[in-house]
Amino acid sequence: MVIKQFLYLVALAREGHFGRAANACNISQPTLSAAIRALEDELGVLIVERGHRFNGLTPEGNVVLDHARRILADCDALTQELADLRGGLSGKLRIGVIPTALPVASLMTTPFLERHPAVNISILSMTSDEIQRRLDDFELDAGVTYLDVEPIDHVRAVPLYRESYVFLTAADGAFADRESISWGAAAETRLILLTPDMQNRRIIDSVFRSVGKTVRAEIETNSLLNLTTHVAEGPWSSIVPTPLIDMFGLPEGAVALSLIEPEAARTVGLIIPDREPASPLARSLFALAPSLSIDSTLVDKAERRRTIWHDPIL
Repeated sequence: MVIKQFLYLVALAREGHFGRAANACNISQPTLSAAIRALEDELGVLIVERGHRFNGLTPEGNVVLDHARRILADCDALTQELADLRGGLSGKLRIGVIPTALPVASLMTTPFLERHPAVNISILSMTSDEIQRRLDDFELDAGVTYLDVEPIDHVRAVPLYRESYVFLTAADGAFADRESISWGAAAETRLILLTPDMQNRRIIDSVFRSVGKTVRAEIETNSLLNLTTHVAEGPWSSIVPTPLIDMFGLPEGAVALSLIEPEAARTVGLIIPDREPASPLARSLFALAPSLSIDSTLVDKAERRRTIWHDPIL
């Protein structure tokens, strides 16, 4: 067995297609197929369900895949440890981030790269469920997600900041002269919200249910940018996390009202897999996180931007 065979197997499981897996590995499809067959011969089991196209892995193949992922993760950790001993961390740090936390990600990655300039960071927008799955499958080194909403398994966690919410609506609309709105009243407006697979949407729906309301969003999207542009240009309102406003200010043509009755907030944090040996890159990011004071930074940014929610600044 050689490491490349495991790389090819993981790529095949990820892509679900021999041709795409071969392209991802920069090899020909016959080379990938031959490597998988050689691995099967050496282990004495069928790994891939036989057919004219990829039909999935056998039960034995799934066992081999689990071990392949662990072995490749250990190889990456070894490379990172050796690089650190030679003079500093290097390699790729893969972070999955829920969409509502993307505006804040730079407050974590910027100080990390100042300390470890040889590291390359990949930040991917993902749902909380996808972050959990990819951490379990060794496809991510770390994640940024909610800590106090839905269960998170087999991880170590550190809080980063508290996420609260505002009602984003048109500057020339019916609520423009107000500074706050209740969740119950917000439920009666024309809303654009994130899609139901997003944990932020499930949080918002749960708050509405707590005040006896069930909302039907006229438009659903998986993009925060889509939320803000629809509010600025159309008759819709939305509910967005305050860090979005803290980081970028208000979109032109929109105002933000405090959401009250109840006041809702959730904790967003950094998670890494709870396994040994831990990835040196993930371990270093995790050690840095408590010192970042992201909550305070968001407040400072809001003050510097003169972000008065009922007075657009952009």
